[in-house]
Amino acid sequence: MRRRSFLGAAGAGVTASALVRSATAQTRTEWRMVTSWPKDMPGLGTGAERFARRVGEMSGGRLVIRVHPAGELVAPLQGFDAVANGTAEMSHGIAYHHTEKSKAFAFFAAVPFGLTAEEHVAWLRHGGGQRLWDELAEPFGVKPILCGGTGARMAGWFRKEIKKVDDLKGLKIRSAGFGAQVFEKLGAKSVRVPVGEIADAFQAKAIDAADGFGPAADLGLELHKSARFYYWPGVHEPSVAVELLVSKAKFDALAPDLRAILDAAAAAENAEILAELAFRAGPALQTLTGQNGTQLRQMPREVLIAQGNASGQLMRELAEDADPQVRKVAQVYLAQRRDLIAWTRTADQGFATARELKYAYP
Repeated sequence: MRRRSFLGAAGAGVTASALVRSATAQTRTEWRMVTSWPKDMPGLGTGAERFARRVGEMSGGRLVIRVHPAGELVAPLQGFDAVANGTAEMSHGIAYHHTEKSKAFAFFAAVPFGLTAEEHVAWLRHGGGQRLWDELAEPFGVKPILCGGTGARMAGWFRKEIKKVDDLKGLKIRSAGFGAQVFEKLGAKSVRVPVGEIADAFQAKAIDAADGFGPAADLGLELHKSARFYYWPGVHEPSVAVELLVSKAKFDALAPDLRAILDAAAAAENAEILAELAFRAGPALQTLTGQNGTQLRQMPREVLIAQGNASGQLMRELAEDADPQVRKVAQVYLAQRRDLIAWTRTADQGFATARELKYAYP
């Protein structure tokens, strides 16, 4: 009698374990994420992989993300369409690569003389930026989430020196978004080239210059082999925000805790990518200018002022655009920019200036 009870209890335990395993298998979700980056590109390619691992670990394996680097599943700049049409559940790229949907998307990537990385996060989370971004993306069935940033940018790589504004005229510059429009207002021609193809475009003489992504990423892409002069500062794109796009239907169908995990993992990766690129920038710049012979140059004041004037003209045009959605985003962004700059000037800029004073320090 006791033996039969024992066997019955054991059988019940086996059945329960099988049910748990079955339930676990049924709740495991696998998604595909396409990116705009080569797999091992410092910061961005590595960040996409790190984000996927983080989601898997945080979810206990319930949500698994398979990363497909640029060109593996879809073309490098086709992430938006891939998510919208169901080819992939997610993409990791930059919002200004789908401005054919709406010019307003570029505000969520980078704006010339616009927001720093920290200011951009403040605008999205506390200044109404995320709500505007969601409204812009919703008709296409996608959900945008901030998931990375480059931090301060360089002006870019140039085959020849830039000494005056006229030196930009006729140059074919790899650039995108509003930054590309500013270069065009100054007489250059912008060329759209995926990140992993910049070196090839230089070799084919399809471009004369490229805006790059910062010392660590640019060193990894070996752009120093194509152009000698490396200019700063990158006023055309103070920092580029990385966009995680998720299928809105798939996102809404997730359990609440998994949606929270995606948001938390994206926020963590935003900080991680910024930290990685900042940490690696100094040594990478030393390698470029020391071992590789890169000529570091500051963009002439005349050129910076011309870029600023062209940027101001572009922003006025966008704030008066015929599309009411573009006008709305532009006006909110510019208002937030004024408020955020006031604090940055007092705090960050004030500290940076003080730190350059001559004083005793080890």
